[in-house]
Amino acid sequence: MGQSAYIKFVQGSAVERLSLDEVKERLGRYREQTSLTGQQLGWDYTDSAFPYTVETKPGEENRWFYLKGTSPQYNYILFGVGSQEEGEQSISHVQVVLPDTATHGDKSKANELCKYFAKHLKAELTMFNGRTIYYNPRK
Repeated sequence: MGQSAYIKFVQGSAVERLSLDEVKERLGRYREQTSLTGQQLGWDYTDSAFPYTVETKPGEENRWFYLKGTSPQYNYILFGVGSQEEGEQSISHVQVVLPDTATHGDKSKANELCKYFAKHLKAELTMFNGRTIYYNPRK
């Protein structure tokens, strides 16, 4: 069984929920930003910062997608969306899964992507190790 991290959209978050297409768009924006960073540094940072291609399985396009590594030190990271009931309310989330075949590089990159998403969306992030980081404004 792999490890999961959850980006939860709680009260105070920038959005209430994300669709899979919106998650893919935000990954594209991340890749674009790292490309611009690379231009400023004078080297092709894009392939190092995002060493994956976005893939889907036939028939599962609406449920989840995965990032497939383009170099030997990266394998797979899976992304899915859903919601869970907490008390009276339903909380939407993005689930990031590291399968058993994931490498240390995958885990590092997944942590980085989770923090990027949670920070920009002001969400609550439950990491792979079970710890929670609150990027949302709390009272």
